[in-house]
Amino acid sequence: MKVYLDDERKPPEGWTLVRWPEEVILETGKVKELSLDHDLGDDEHGTGYDVVLWVEEAVATRGFVPPFMKAHSANLSAREKMELGINSIIKLHQLNLKKTKS
Repeated sequence: MKVYLDDERKPPEGWTLVRWPEEVILETGKVKELSLDHDLGDDEHGTGYDVVLWVEEAVATRGFVPPFMKAHSANLSAREKMELGINSIIKLHQLNLKKTKS
């Protein structure tokens, strides 16, 4: 499943649109790709960065296998922050893989 988190844009063909971070249910293992917008119209309700933080914590503490992730936000500074978080997730996951092999 491909999940597209956004409050305004239409998802690309073949993607499932969700509007809020809590709709991105990742623990089922069914989400294979995730594209995130940052600004969702209600920061108290959450942002795309909140999803990045959740995934990072899950990878670091529970060995969660993350989906392929990307940020598509028009908010440049937020997108850069999200991309840094995604890069951290990739490194943590690679480290987890090395630990399980040794």
